[in-house]
Amino acid sequence: MASPEIEDGPDGPLAGHPQTLRPLTRELIAAVLANRGYAVAEDADGDLVGRWGHSLIWFYRRGTAGELLQVRTVAAHRFGIERVPDLHAFCNAWNHDRLWPKAFVHVADDGLAQICGEVTTDLERGVTPHQLDQLVDCGVSTGCQLAATVADLPGGTLR
Repeated sequence: MASPEIEDGPDGPLAGHPQTLRPLTRELIAAVLANRGYAVAEDADGDLVGRWGHSLIWFYRRGTAGELLQVRTVAAHRFGIERVPDLHAFCNAWNHDRLWPKAFVHVADDGLAQICGEVTTDLERGVTPHQLDQLVDCGVSTGCQLAATVADLPGGTLR
């Protein structure tokens, strides 16, 4: 899928020279997501989250100065606790064969397990809107691939 042209008004977060490095900010992430036409909302902690198919994808700023971009996918299919060893094996195979996203198992407080994926990038030196657009696209597209594969695993239920 071709990347949409990065545009913004003269005073918006995408304004200025497209190759100028700028700090990673929530506003810049939101502008890149909006430029792609992605519908996201702010969660209770102020992080951006959207739904893609049967998964939720969060866009976090991590690190002491918010310099790390983390795109985290949580696949909607959930599994009984007895499936955790199989889910670990799935994640190990996924991580062996693919670079993104890093897959792992999360067991929720209700005792059900989910597969999550993360793409994390250090942007301490800054990022251009075009680079951020490519990183967002990578996080979303590989997260959706993971969620689609998880949906085909036996024993999962959509909740």
